[in-house]
Amino acid sequence: MKNAAAAPAAATFTIGELAREFDLTTRAIRFYEEAGLLCPRREGRLRVYTQGDRTRLKLTQRGKRLGLSLAEIKELVMMYESPRDTVPQLRRYLEVLAEHRADIEGRMADLKATLEEIRAYEGEAQALLRKQGG
Repeated sequence: MKNAAAAPAAATFTIGELAREFDLTTRAIRFYEEAGLLCPRREGRLRVYTQGDRTRLKLTQRGKRLGLSLAEIKELVMMYESPRDTVPQLRRYLEVLAEHRADIEGRMADLKATLEEIRAYEGEAQALLRKQGG
């Protein structure tokens, strides 16, 4: 629902518009509301989302793509909105990113080791097949 007031007003969005824009279900958006990441105002039974809600949803989706937990996403979103000094915010953001990078690098190393093990077993099975004439 685009705000059609005569005075220049901030853009507003319905839950359906945000769901389409971010390729989410309305249920997912309501889940983010329950988690405290979005705070739409109500007009009767309708939820009215602001540009700020849209930005928080965008940051939430970015955090999910990075593998952050909802608690981490919420912490970072709240810091983003804080008018305080940005240096501590940026340091915390770097800490969270470094933790996730290390986690992903560890999982990648585990996957590489598993792949090598699979390749070795495949080689053994192929050698046994050749040995048995198959």
